[in-house]
Amino acid sequence: QVQLVESGGGLVRSGGSLRLSCVASGLALNMYSITWFRQAPGKEREFIAAIRGRDSATDYLESVRGRFTISRGGDPNTVYLQMSSLKPEDTAVYYCAARMGVVRSPMAYDYWGQGTQVTVSS
Repeated sequence: QVQLVESGGGLVRSGGSLRLSCVASGLALNMYSITWFRQAPGKEREFIAAIRGRDSATDYLESVRGRFTISRGGDPNTVYLQMSSLKPEDTAVYYCAARMGVVRSPMAYDYWGQGTQVTVSS
């Protein structure tokens, strides 16, 4: 019923840019917040950025603030993560997730996509 599908990952060099997309179905995005997480090998899943359903307020991990931008697309079922000035430490699988309201813990999220790999070479 509920599906989240990420796309846009790839291999880029340090300093490059990527735009990730999260396409949701079965959710009313005016009610659900959409959050991007990432998980690098051997590390816990980490909050990156979120956009709140009711007013599109945003929240960012400090290490990506100013480099990454989360936004809703013109098609209302899509959320983007524009990533610039990418660093090797940004390498991870990036996931989008949905819940009612924004929290930073991945344990609190109800729905997840399958992830898209972002690899940043030095």
